[in-house]
Amino acid sequence: MSVDYSISKERLDEYLAVLARQFSKLYKKKAEAEIILIGGASVIVNYDFRDSSTDADALIYADASMREAIGYVRDMFGLQNDWLNEDFKKTKSYSEKLRAVSVPYRTFSNVLHVRTVADKYLVAMKAMSGRQYKFDLSDIVGILWEHEKNGNPICREAVDKAFVELYGEQTMPDISRQVIDDVFKRKDYERIYSETRETERAAKEILVQFEKENPNILNAETLNDVIEQVRKKRLKGM
Repeated sequence: MSVDYSISKERLDEYLAVLARQFSKLYKKKAEAEIILIGGASVIVNYDFRDSSTDADALIYADASMREAIGYVRDMFGLQNDWLNEDFKKTKSYSEKLRAVSVPYRTFSNVLHVRTVADKYLVAMKAMSGRQYKFDLSDIVGILWEHEKNGNPICREAVDKAFVELYGEQTMPDISRQVIDDVFKRKDYERIYSETRETERAAKEILVQFEKENPNILNAETLNDVIEQVRKKRLKGM
């Protein structure tokens, strides 16, 4: 039986509350820490179109005791080892400016100050990542869609400006730019979201099958290329 490691907003709040209390116990001095949620964790606490994430990517500013507190929460709730991690800092969507553009979310036990990246900056982050086998592209659509529904739309110029603010002269991946262009051109958010989620599901299946047939070949640099090559082969065979 597979283990469900999905994290909802309610579960994440519970984990963070326990984390704050445990960190305070471990850190004998005046405990205070800051965590900035990014990626899927930031999506689920700020928006309603997606209800869970497989882990919580974050930037963590705290004493070394925080690592032990994170392990305590993991063991208490039976979570995966990286339920709260900073692996994101190794990816191309990391920017040193993320802390400055983050916004307050909640403070737990007057100890743990949690912030998030949202709005145009979260769109820019998802665009830089541009993984068509994850939720990056559908998250872009979902964020723009929800802001439109709530009466505070994000314009195209704001997205482009946020991208430059975070990543300077780096180029936005073509796949991300195509999705964003499509959203602002068609404005059919629900249909585009559904289409994008189906594309992501299909891309994931391609990678799973390819890994079974060609173990230990895939890496972060080749994933998108493999997806496109398999798709082209399938089209030729039709």
